Amino acid sequence: MSNLSALISAPYMVIEFTRFRPIFETAGIATIVADVEERLSEDDLLEYAGGIDGVLCGDDQFTARVLEAAAPRLKIISKWGTGIDSIDLETAKRLGIRVTNTPDAFTDAVADSVMGYLLAFARQIPWMDQDMKAGFWKKRRARALHECTLGVVGVGRIGKAVIRRGRAFGMRLLGNDIVEIDGSFLESTGLEMLSLPVLLAESDYVSLNCDLNPSSERLMDVKSLSMMKPGAVLINTSRGAVVDQAALVDSLQQKRIAGAALDVFEEEPLPPDSPLRKMENVLLAPHIANSSPRAWERVHWNSLAHLFKGLGLEVPQEVSAGLSDGSIGT
Repeated sequence: MSNLSALISAPYMVIEFTRFRPIFETAGIATIVADVEERLSEDDLLEYAGGIDGVLCGDDQFTARVLEAAAPRLKIISKWGTGIDSIDLETAKRLGIRVTNTPDAFTDAVADSVMGYLLAFARQIPWMDQDMKAGFWKKRRARALHECTLGVVGVGRIGKAVIRRGRAFGMRLLGNDIVEIDGSFLESTGLEMLSLPVLLAESDYVSLNCDLNPSSERLMDVKSLSMMKPGAVLINTSRGAVVDQAALVDSLQQKRIAGAALDVFEEEPLPPDSPLRKMENVLLAPHIANSSPRAWERVHWNSLAHLFKGLGLEVPQEVSAGLSDGSIGT
């Protein structure tokens, strides 16, 4: 039997942990299941520092301070999902703490969510439903997507999936990225790569699908938002910090842009008193654009496999059996 201890703090894993607990018990790994709604803060994590060998986490704030306090015992941070921007990777590398994730975990689900928002705004579906239920027979003006231009900021896996969907609807497609995009993808989709100011000025819908990094943090600030068309809609399914939320609220209130669809926020959960909650031209969701039972299941098993390997243990047979494609990612 081992003397290993693991913290389970990924919300999607926490709510289902009962069915995974026997795997840890058989391996002799003590588990601490965090009381977490969205993510653990730096102070939350410091309470566990020095007492855990591994963690299966969500978007918890693994700062340099946390990692230094958790070392040398902490060996593995198994991230549930894809984004690892909340982990200080340089410090983790310096301390020998392995960090893993599941790349391409939610590409299709998030891209579908973006298209759902596009259709909702273009066809005015939520607002016509509200009118009808309130007793009004009001014919709102809607648009067909082939009449619209879609600008995608961040042409990675999810951005490409959004672009392919936009192409299927006959939209004009614009892209912006800090890396060069393969010419074959540009040719097959008709995507035009432009500078951010030009993309913002020409797009009816702007979809943010970039990673959170120093170049993208608060990318959509007062200046960038002022470049958008007055009738344009901003869609953010990436990270909340990509948008200066106060600037966005002001732009919406002053009607400098027509609307926004937001799945992510600078502060999560979104505070009850946020002005965004009262805006009729805003669609909100609780950071769940990744919703896909099949994808979630894949991430459950991948994250478990990463955790066991990072602890220097063989991957249990039950975990191997749960991996849909027989691999454990990177």
